[in-house]
Amino acid sequence: MKKKVLCVFLVALMLLTVWSMTGCAPKAEPTKEAPTKEAPTQVFSGDPIVIAVPTALGSIEGRDGLRAIELAVEEINKAGGVSLGGGKSPFKVVSIDTREHEAGIPVHDALAALERIILTEKPHAILFGAFRSEVLLASMDIIAEHKIPYIGTTAMTPEMEKKIAENYDEYKYMFRMCLNAPYLVRYLSQLMGYIGEKFGFDKAYIVTQDVLWAKGTGGGVEKWFKENGWEVVGFDTYPTGAGDFSSSLTKAKRGGAQVIVPIFDMPQSGILVKQARDMEVPALLAGFISPAAPENAWDVFEGELDGLINFVFEIGPLPADAVPKSVEFNKKFGEKFGESARTSLAGHAPGPSYDAVYVLKEAIERAGSLDGDAIVKELEKTDYQGVIGRVKFSENHQVIYGLDPAEAALGGAFQWRAPGVRVPVFPELIAEDEIQLPPYMKN
Repeated sequence: MKKKVLCVFLVALMLLTVWSMTGCAPKAEPTKEAPTKEAPTQVFSGDPIVIAVPTALGSIEGRDGLRAIELAVEEINKAGGVSLGGGKSPFKVVSIDTREHEAGIPVHDALAALERIILTEKPHAILFGAFRSEVLLASMDIIAEHKIPYIGTTAMTPEMEKKIAENYDEYKYMFRMCLNAPYLVRYLSQLMGYIGEKFGFDKAYIVTQDVLWAKGTGGGVEKWFKENGWEVVGFDTYPTGAGDFSSSLTKAKRGGAQVIVPIFDMPQSGILVKQARDMEVPALLAGFISPAAPENAWDVFEGELDGLINFVFEIGPLPADAVPKSVEFNKKFGEKFGESARTSLAGHAPGPSYDAVYVLKEAIERAGSLDGDAIVKELEKTDYQGVIGRVKFSENHQVIYGLDPAEAALGGAFQWRAPGVRVPVFPELIAEDEIQLPPYMKN
């Protein structure tokens, strides 16, 4: 009896195998999905124009900057690509993670990644580029050797412009579309002047990350404070990856600081806000804490951001009616990558990264060539109204920032308000309300 059952089972198994091999087996029901419209396939007559993105892809700025570039490339390619040589060519994006945002990653590792993508992918342009200012400066000789147009959208040291001014022929391929440290100092100084006048504050404590751009910004703000009658109670720096800021907060509290100026791009810097609340430090936090910039940060920090004034280095992630393309950018970003991706947009890099693709397209089309020197000449003539406002380069290839988006690119600041709203407060053209003291300072 057992042998008979076994034989029946084996026969059934053999039949099932045959059915599977011949396509006769029962088919699973297809998953029902909402119908989607597929965009018509674009036919291009020219070879792809390769854009390389070598940067710290594990950072929120690197992640969102790459996405912004991909969004712009998709739009341009769908619209017909780049007009070149009587035909049309698509953009193609390639990327590599330099990991330079991580603690302990040496500069030469990031440079090796840059060299690798140049040699293997042979890009016609580099966008976004170095995340750290230290890497940016070390990259300049590599870019000069390969003569590749480079539009940076994150690293902020003014030493880049200085090197271009001193040796234009060597370093003319370097451009920057994001805010640089001197512009951030100017914005912060104007904000501090307003805070001092409105609330009568004159004591500040500066806390920065121990990296070139942050220390340079902190030093510039310290200089402004001292020249304008403020007392700087303290100035501390913390290495990348640090997670305890209680020492500075204790000194700020004891010294009677009314404003604490944090300047950080590392994820751990959000701990500073939590510790300030836990320690009941009665000071207004106003500066840049990278993880506190996105729209979803209120939930991430469990509502402990109330009153914090945080900069968005370039308009785009913070939509402003005065810059219509910034509102449009937010909408399109959410449609492509999802609403959760939109609400977590970094406060530095996405706007200029998106605009950089369009600026590059126009420069290539005006040049009528992919020759690096020809593209550089046309980049210098850029006058483009974009997501970050009006894009024009200075003689040393830094995009000019100001207070009016019709005349210059624009950075801005907002204040977190319960129940989790980012209220633009600076500059005046985008401000929706005046700065208010948070509840913990009104007691």
